Amino acid sequence: MSGTTTPRWIALTVLLALAASVQAQSRSDPGRWDYQNSCASCHGASGRGDGPVVRYLVTPPTDLSRLAQRNGGVFPRDRLVTLIDGRASPAIGPHGSREMPIWGNTYVERFTQSGGSPQLAEDAALRRILDLVDHLERLQR
Repeated sequence: MSGTTTPRWIALTVLLALAASVQAQSRSDPGRWDYQNSCASCHGASGRGDGPVVRYLVTPPTDLSRLAQRNGGVFPRDRLVTLIDGRASPAIGPHGSREMPIWGNTYVERFTQSGGSPQLAEDAALRRILDLVDHLERLQR
């Protein structure tokens, strides 16, 4: 019996180690974690606008790896925070509906549902957006 239980224990140990590694990564670089889990499907892993769902989108996603280059060499931090938050932008623009989620609402709702006060939820949402923008800055080429 010990011959069959040992491989199970090894497999369980490996799975637990992988889960701990993923959790540690999300804590050590939350912007990267959010990007990989919420943005990469459209914008691609390296931010070049080549994610796996591109063919299903009406508007092609922006190449996020050249934001600074297209802005005269200056990374447009404040503009990105406003755009990602999305609550200050109209939901319907001159070219149709906004395909990118309004992350400010999404993050505030998640924190409020988990018991946070409205102000703490706003602060936590802003922190997540700032972490994401930090990651986008690291993607620049």
